[in-house]
Amino acid sequence: MTILLLLIPLSLMLVLVAVGAFVWAVRRGQFDDLDTPAIDILGDDDAPLPPEDRGPEADRAQRHDDAD
Repeated sequence: MTILLLLIPLSLMLVLVAVGAFVWAVRRGQFDDLDTPAIDILGDDDAPLPPEDRGPEADRAQRHDDAD
């Protein structure tokens, strides 16, 4: 029974921390736009990817292949 003297205040502090984290997230705007991030992943990337930096060895091999 004496464990309740520890568990009840501990659970109340945990609830207060959870409510405080939720209020903080709402004030920081975490829940302002819930639809756009889900839709953004479905969009195509129109910009071309930059060329890969393969180093000087790959350039020499490419020039050797072009000469054949």
